[in-house]
Amino acid sequence: MATASAPSAPKTGTALAVGAAGLAVTALGFAVSPAQHVATAYLVGFAFCTAIAIGMLLWVLIHHIFDAGWSVVPRRQLEHGLAAFLPLAVLFLPLLISAWVKPGLIWPWMDLSHPLHGGHGTIADDPLYVKKAGFLSLNMFTGMSVAFFAIWIWLSSRLRKASFAQDKDGDVKWTLKSRVTAAMGIPLVALSLTFAAIYWMKSLEYHWFSTMYGVWFFANCMRGALAVLVFIMIWLLGRGDYKGIVNTNHWHCVGTLSHAFTIFWAYVTFSQYFLIWNANVPEETFWYNLREINNSDGLPNQWKYVGMVILFGHFFLPFLYLLSYRLKSTPAGLRRISIAILATILIDLCYNILPALKNEHGDPLPFLSLNLLWVISSVVGVGGFGVWAYLRSFATADAKLIPIRDPRIVESLTHHDATAPEAGAASTAH
Repeated sequence: MATASAPSAPKTGTALAVGAAGLAVTALGFAVSPAQHVATAYLVGFAFCTAIAIGMLLWVLIHHIFDAGWSVVPRRQLEHGLAAFLPLAVLFLPLLISAWVKPGLIWPWMDLSHPLHGGHGTIADDPLYVKKAGFLSLNMFTGMSVAFFAIWIWLSSRLRKASFAQDKDGDVKWTLKSRVTAAMGIPLVALSLTFAAIYWMKSLEYHWFSTMYGVWFFANCMRGALAVLVFIMIWLLGRGDYKGIVNTNHWHCVGTLSHAFTIFWAYVTFSQYFLIWNANVPEETFWYNLREINNSDGLPNQWKYVGMVILFGHFFLPFLYLLSYRLKSTPAGLRRISIAILATILIDLCYNILPALKNEHGDPLPFLSLNLLWVISSVVGVGGFGVWAYLRSFATADAKLIPIRDPRIVESLTHHDATAPEAGAASTAH
């Protein structure tokens, strides 16, 4: 017999302390490394944590637009995760301030006097920049970034308010309101995450063209959110909160979705690489060339092997692993692959961002360098504040452990797959 009352409040101080310590280590990096290196590494950590929050928002929106039944129970933890957008907006301020105080520190195109590689003039003389100047301007960057967070925070607030309010009165109007939010929210989030990926990451090397970049980032958002959800569910199961509530088939659904987006990520990434390789246009191929061989001596660089790690870690390993019903239907099995997925997402973001840091020969700085330390400390710092926001929301008196008065809560509690070996073992909660 399980209850769905408000769970006991976990302590939030540890998460806050870990986050502050991580940011402090990153800040100390400015004393021992060039400011550009530390700031760019911070961008990696920030993008990683923001991608997970965006993925959580999208999963809640998708739940409502499809009127899904099985996902009502885990949906509440995703709603708590949406509380991270407020601290993420604050933690973006150092990047935004640096863009105004020292243009070109992270994004070279912000400094029109920044020399082009090879010594052929400056950014202001670059025809490709001139053609994109209306989009790549500091004012546009600032306004769009503010708009991204405004959209994400606004949608999150509507979804959380409706869900928590339904716990009190059980009115179906809150479900209908969330469905309306989802209908307008999905296109808004799709556009905002695409432009965020272009502004924050792709524009680091603005000469490059790719029509798949936003979809690549979307795939990482969805996979990262599912991986974090696995850890949250395991934590709640260990506390005893989810005992008799979550069954084998909930785990199986999460694992199946993770498997699906593994294939989706591979499709998108292969399509991007194949189209660029097949067209063989210099404005596109240079991006991959930088990540395979050095300009100075033509020898393979570290990023070529990082690319191979991403290929096997992002696709082959999880694809083959999640083919197993047992491995994608048990907490222990999902925990192992979720660790690998999150690690590879971080490496993938490093692969997309850090090669923008180049030496005097125009070759990207190696992956295994001091910059990796600042990436890790940034992930710990930003992630610590994200966990703190989640735990604060988790402890709120307005929210139960699960959406106890959602119209489809019984369907979720009794969710089962008739073909599953343990279909009859689902427990119900009262």
